[in-house]
Amino acid sequence: MLDKMGVARALREIGGLLELKGENPFKVRAYENGARAVEALEGDLADKIASGTLTDVPGIGEALAKKIGELHATGLTPLLERLRAEHPPGVLELLEVPDLGPKKIATLHAALGIASLAELERACAEGRVREVKGFGEKTERKIADGIRRLRERGHRVPIGDALPVAERLLDYVRTSPVCARAELAGSVRRWQETVGGIDLVAASDDPAALADHLLAFPLALEPLAQGQARTALRLPGGLQAEVRVVPPARFATELHHLTGSRAHHAALRARAADLGYVLGEHGLVGPDAAVRVPVETEAALYAALGLPWLPPEVREGEGELEAALAGDRFDDLVRVEDLRGLVHCHTTWSDGRATVEEMALAADALGFEYLTITDHTSAAFYAHGLDEDRLARQWDEIAAVQERVRVRLLRGTEADILEDGALDWPDRVLERLDVVVASIHQRHGQDEDAMTRRLVRMMEVPAFKIWGHGLGRLLGERDPVACRLEEILDAAARSGRAAIEVNGDPRRLDLPPHGLRLARERGLRFVLSVDAHSTAALQFARFAAGTARRGWVRRGEVLNTLPADEFMAAVRPAGAANR
Repeated sequence: MLDKMGVARALREIGGLLELKGENPFKVRAYENGARAVEALEGDLADKIASGTLTDVPGIGEALAKKIGELHATGLTPLLERLRAEHPPGVLELLEVPDLGPKKIATLHAALGIASLAELERACAEGRVREVKGFGEKTERKIADGIRRLRERGHRVPIGDALPVAERLLDYVRTSPVCARAELAGSVRRWQETVGGIDLVAASDDPAALADHLLAFPLALEPLAQGQARTALRLPGGLQAEVRVVPPARFATELHHLTGSRAHHAALRARAADLGYVLGEHGLVGPDAAVRVPVETEAALYAALGLPWLPPEVREGEGELEAALAGDRFDDLVRVEDLRGLVHCHTTWSDGRATVEEMALAADALGFEYLTITDHTSAAFYAHGLDEDRLARQWDEIAAVQERVRVRLLRGTEADILEDGALDWPDRVLERLDVVVASIHQRHGQDEDAMTRRLVRMMEVPAFKIWGHGLGRLLGERDPVACRLEEILDAAARSGRAAIEVNGDPRRLDLPPHGLRLARERGLRFVLSVDAHSTAALQFARFAAGTARRGWVRRGEVLNTLPADEFMAAVRPAGAANR
């Protein structure tokens, strides 16, 4: 059985293998469109399959719906099995390499006989790839970098893929009558960008019965370990889950220990030693080395060490203990519940998959006060970016939709940052917008000096803008741009005309936490965005909040915690003097 992310991956694999065969591009694209439709699907995939309503989803016809049903039920479909049999197994690895598409794979196979990741890596190291027509030294270097990123990623899974599975497992564990408490732990609880697996802690007085319950988890592919204290399961999407079952009295201690991180625990152990305690996996031992300190909650553990409760997202051994001892209680970190508006949303006017009205109705249903419509500009031609004429027509549609919805619709743009640092709109357009997100979408490979100059100049543009997905990274696919981040943030602080986006797209999560802390040190403000290309992606707000909390961002520093009028006044592109 595959979940919807697993089905989407299988559809992309079919499309890639069909392209390797030289199939009709429209047929290949249908599988990519189907994969995107499945990823954006609202509700439970199994319910839509059972009710026969998959074909109601744009991009999914009857033939594709049948294959999706087969993939969900069995993990395979005859077409995928046949395609896999026609290609060397190593081709599947090659499809995972960033910057290497099926056409390039076919060319390399024909020219050099490359059919595996190891063969491609060796060919890059020997300089043979650059000799193939259409490649060259720069392309060879990018492929080698892509292989390196793939190796570094290893078996880690993006949190956007892991969290839905983890939450489904948590809900399932809690349905057991013998489960007293259960919580997620580990990297998922700390909102890491990628996770090595799912950790969960459960409290029960009947661990054997809870272990039996776990083995019946609907998404479990096979048990990897089984016991009263620990059960491990292999789950879809390359995930593994480990569930620790402890007596209720040990729950808080076990949850804290398995949440991590190692660096945070090392700092805590040092703090405990300074106070005469010993902190270990099974709890806190008092100064006389005979009395175990009762720990009913994580807060009690921290209090015993003279510290406030530290949220999981800050437990990274990066100065959080020192900050807490200096008086920071970390009790005002921004939460997703604090957000009043959804920022950075795309529609069918550019590369979104929902209309203005569909996005507005979805925001209405979620209870948000305002929604920014920020489609791409003409420089993003591949995303069907808007020119002035289409922008004006979009404004007419926004006005018409506004009369039918409660949520306040703000006219915005995601303007490309051009190579010289200018924005891809003239002043006469910028002045009429409610909000501007400024982002890089092309020329990511500029050297450090050029990229830094480009972004500093953007900060000096005399219009207020939100710096979108600042480092341009795509997790596991594209490295952050080379730039001197502190110099750029200094320019933003000097100008007073910029806020920093915390991009909630699980593929981006950008700026990363260390960059957010640098921005906080300069007094800059933030916008937590969804970068939504579908109504389902409006839920990305929680990924933005998790990333912001890892960067110690406070609710008072986040502009879209403000009511609509105050938000509009704060981000008005006309410039700092008019705000």
